[in-house]
Amino acid sequence: MTYDAVVIGGSAAGLSGATVLARALRKVLVIDAHEPRNAPASHLHGFLSRDGMTPEALLASGRDEVISYGGEVVQGRAANVARSSDNDSFLVQCEDGTVIETRTVLVATGLRDELPDTVGVREQWGIDVLHCPYCHGYEVRNTAIAVLGGDNRPFTMHQALLIRQWSDDVTFFPNRIVLDNAERERLTACGIRIVEGEVAQVVTEHGRVTGVELADGRTEARETVFVGPRFVPNDKLLTGLGCAVGENDWIAVDPAGGTSVPGVWAAGNAVDSPAQLITAAGDGYKAAVALNHYLLARDVERAVEVTSIPATNG
Repeated sequence: MTYDAVVIGGSAAGLSGATVLARALRKVLVIDAHEPRNAPASHLHGFLSRDGMTPEALLASGRDEVISYGGEVVQGRAANVARSSDNDSFLVQCEDGTVIETRTVLVATGLRDELPDTVGVREQWGIDVLHCPYCHGYEVRNTAIAVLGGDNRPFTMHQALLIRQWSDDVTFFPNRIVLDNAERERLTACGIRIVEGEVAQVVTEHGRVTGVELADGRTEARETVFVGPRFVPNDKLLTGLGCAVGENDWIAVDPAGGTSVPGVWAAGNAVDSPAQLITAAGDGYKAAVALNHYLLARDVERAVEVTSIPATNG
């Protein structure tokens, strides 16, 4: 069987796109590794009508919707995508050796968060160690918040100022960042306390954050920690296809998620690091509509070619 579309990645962007395509009566298959970025979080927020739902419940509901409209969803991991020998379709090879032929591809493989190498950060990730105030700020409002500086300087500097909206008790630990006078003035003017020194670890008791310990032995009592991960897109499939890369070193896409390779779209965190669940779902929807229009144009071209073939006398 040749699918109209194979969607690689089954989180918000991929499942949203797959649902649109299935409702358009396209033969669509979702390949999902079941490793969503937000798996460590106990609840999701900011998704209209689904606030407070667990991430797994949202995805399970999304898979059911795709299937209810005739789409297919399989658990697996795509290892490679290549043009077919006739250059008219794509071949998706999975890690188990399965090869799937499809007319188009929608890549929604997300990104991975490279966390600061600080003891306690990874262990508490998604619990009391967070990065997005729009996702979790309300739930930790008015707590004693720490913001850890690190390699992602622009992100953490902005984060410290932003977090102040949710709490009057925010402490910024520059860690390896050397603040200039203007940065220091902006932070203190907003009521943010600055604690100098190298951060040794995030301290926990009974599974919850209780403080931030510095290398010199000082411990600052804190309840919540915000960090700035390095966002690394899972774009190996796209670069392998030769999709053009933009000035920001991420895969370049048009407003509907179209890449430089005809027949290939990308949506969600694979091409947009700030994308939240709800915006990723919208991106998947837009990409699916554009993909369907691409298929429609090809279908019309083929129909015209067939009808224009001269009849032969028997």
